[in-house]
Amino acid sequence: MSEGYVHGTSPEEQRRLGLMNDLVNEGSLRELALAGGERILEMGAGTGVFARRMARAAGRSGRVVGIERSPAQLAAAEELGRLAPGDVPVELRLGDVLDPPLEPREWGSFDVVHARFLLEHLDDPVAAVRVMARAAKPGGRLVLEDDDHDVMRLWPEPTGFDAVWSAYQESYRSMGRDPLIGRKLPGILHEAGVRPSRASWIWFGACAGDPRLPVAVDNLCGVIAGAQDAILATGRVDAAEVEALLADLRAWGGRPDASFGYAFPWVEGRTPART
Repeated sequence: MSEGYVHGTSPEEQRRLGLMNDLVNEGSLRELALAGGERILEMGAGTGVFARRMARAAGRSGRVVGIERSPAQLAAAEELGRLAPGDVPVELRLGDVLDPPLEPREWGSFDVVHARFLLEHLDDPVAAVRVMARAAKPGGRLVLEDDDHDVMRLWPEPTGFDAVWSAYQESYRSMGRDPLIGRKLPGILHEAGVRPSRASWIWFGACAGDPRLPVAVDNLCGVIAGAQDAILATGRVDAAEVEALLADLRAWGGRPDASFGYAFPWVEGRTPART
């Protein structure tokens, strides 16, 4: 399976992903509602930040295995792990979502199989979810979180934001990906043979005076800058427009009336129970 990650894997992108984790982890953990002791498989673990958060929630009696295909991301995960002593251990493995490096005894054994911001970068997300379902135990939970890029809201909207953000979404389509995949997650579960059982949204936002607003602005600028080559390849905007927007966004973050909001879908399904 080919993957198309429009942002790259530079150190700056890894820093952005860390900031993104800071914004959304609490909401994701709240919806997961781990009770402790779960065996968890994380697909597309990235730098392992959220895997470690799940490991703390699952506790010493639980276990978290993370699969990540990027050696650069795993190297960053190792460094971050050294900076966080006392965390519950997480086992991170190099591998692909369609052929994860699981031992025979591990297939069909996980209580929770989770993927966040992964399916939007795959050309066959249903095939990936079928693999995830095979890894879950009978009656186990599959949890998918992914973007619906059309719900981003900024007010007052910076000049040129709509044009650049539309081009950003088009860059996904030009690679055969779906920038609106989040709203389709229940259907993807169903097509993969998994019964959808619950849906929610993870919302995060901030306004002037909220210390999270600079983090949100920094992350949004990082998203656009990291995908700039892909955005320009659509032909919808030029480099000057992108650079102007990045400057305007940073200035916008200092406005006394700035308001930012975003949400992405969170969906859970259950694998068929053994009969």
